[in-house]
Parts: sequence; C-alpha cells; structure tokens
Amino acid sequence: MFDLLRQQDIVYLIYSGIALGVLLLFTGAAQLLSRRESGTEAKSRRLRMIAEGKSSAELLALLKPPVDQGWRGRLPMLLRQAGFAMAPRTFLSLCGVLAFVSFAIGLPVLGPGRAGLAAAGLGLVLPIALLRVKRDQRMKLLVHQLPDALDLMARGLKVGHPLSTSIGTVAAEMPDPIGTEFGLIHDQTNYGDELTDAFQEFSERVRIEDVNYLSASIGIQHGTGGDLARVVEVLAKVIRDRIAMRRSIRAISSEGRLSAWFLSALPLVIFGFTSVMTPDYYGGVAEDPLFMPMAMAIVGFTVLNFLVLKKLVNFHI
Repeated sequence: MFDLLRQQDIVYLIYSGIALGVLLLFTGAAQLLSRRESGTEAKSRRLRMIAEGKSSAELLALLKPPVDQGWRGRLPMLLRQAGFAMAPRTFLSLCGVLAFVSFAIGLPVLGPGRAGLAAAGLGLVLPIALLRVKRDQRMKLLVHQLPDALDLMARGLKVGHPLSTSIGTVAAEMPDPIGTEFGLIHDQTNYGDELTDAFQEFSERVRIEDVNYLSASIGIQHGTGGDLARVVEVLAKVIRDRIAMRRSIRAISSEGRLSAWFLSALPLVIFGFTSVMTPDYYGGVAEDPLFMPMAMAIVGFTVLNFLVLKKLVNFHI
C-alpha cells in the first residue's frame, strides 16, 4: 500500500513538474515577444519613455543600438530591429532558463542526448527564430508606414515649418515603429547630431532599401539645396508604387509558392504515412549499409529542391 502511494506520489510530482515547466516555457516566450503598454497608451515607445521622464541622453542610450561589430553586434541589432529595448545578456539569460526547463522536462522521457538537442532547439533556436519573425513583421510595418510619414513631413515643409519640426510632428503623430524611429532622429538632432548623420544612422539601423533612398535624398538636399518637400513627396509616391508592385507580384506568384511548399512537404508526408501504416517498409532495410547514404542523399535533394523552388518564386523589388 505504501509502495503504491509512494509510486503514485512520484508520478504526480513528475507530471506536476512537466506542467510547471511547460507553463514557464510558454510564459517566458510570451514575455520575450510582448511589451507592456503604459497607462497613457502612448502611440510610440519613445513617447512612453518621455512620459516616464527619460532624458535625451537616456533615450539615445536605450533606443540607439551599438555599432555593429561582426557577430558580436548582430544580436543587439536584431533585438533593436525587433523593437526590444533589452540587453543581449537579458535575452541570453531568458534563453538559458528556457533551455534548462526544456532539458529538465525532457530528461526523464528522452534521455540526456535527445533532451540536450530539444533544450538547444527550444532554448536557443526557437527564440532566435521568433525574434527574426518579430523583426521582419516590424520592418514590414515600418515600410508601409513610411509613405504616410513622408507625406506628413512634406505637408509640414510646405506650410513653412523647419525640417526638424516636421520630423518632430511625424514622431508625435505616427505610431510605432515609424514614430519611434523619427522620434529618435528628432532626439539626436536636438542632442547635437547632424541631420544627415541621424538619417544615415536610421538607414543603418533598419537596413531597408526605401529608407536608404530617404537618407540619400536628405543628404543630397542638405548639400545642394532644393525643394525638399517635392523630393519627399516623390519619394513617398515611389515607395507606395513599390509596395503595390510587391503585392501584385506576390499575388501572381502565389501559385508557384504554394507549389514549392507542396512539393517540398510531399516527401515528408509520404515518409511519415508509410512509416505509420507499414513500419517494415523502411525498417526492414534500415540495417543495410546503403540505407543511410541513400537516405542522406534523398534528404539533401529534398532540401535542394526546396531552396531552388524558393529562389524561383521570390522576387526582389
């Protein structure tokens, strides 16, 4: 009786630990990929920081990324582009906690080797992948907001406002991420940086082609003079046309992209279905010396097929 109760207690503790680990895993991922809004519901992260009483120097220190120095600067840049004012050590610490929890959960079931691989995937590969997805979403939103921001800046220039005031208007009126980025430019110019340097650093931070055009336009106008409002209006129209062309091409190539995913996933589906319905189909020849080389060749050709098809249906505009 006592042995039965003791065994049930052990099983109960194991399942409780698994449930707690899963809860911590998803909670940590949610905290990593979400940001809390302030009580004032500010439109941008810069305005939220200003509402907290941050000075210009503190704004620059938190929002301005460090200089990209090879692989050491990639993670801070990735965090900055994803919109997280988080130190790389904090991010790596959270990844370490997720990896440890994943390893502790998987160790009794998978063993040390597989549990280590699962911990590496869930604790490092998955957070980096989610961070990249968040970065791509934020940069895509920034590109779609850029024409409206340029139109707002052009209207301010037309009525006689200085360029810095027009930039400040964009920062105050536009939501994140474009409001945060223009607010950072405005703070940099107020802090003493040159306007051309601020736009150049903006281009280096986001690394978007349309922003490169904006930086080049500001630099040329600053050196030669001219009607900046007209230049900004034309640039806004060009960016809108590029966005419309990207959407049209994406719609036209949707059949090709679907075919690429289908042809790439079909071998995996066939392998899984055959392994479940007829385990001896592959299991009967698994011990053959040629099985592993042939399997690696098939996997390699499948991956190559996916890469070639993806290259054929992705167009740079």
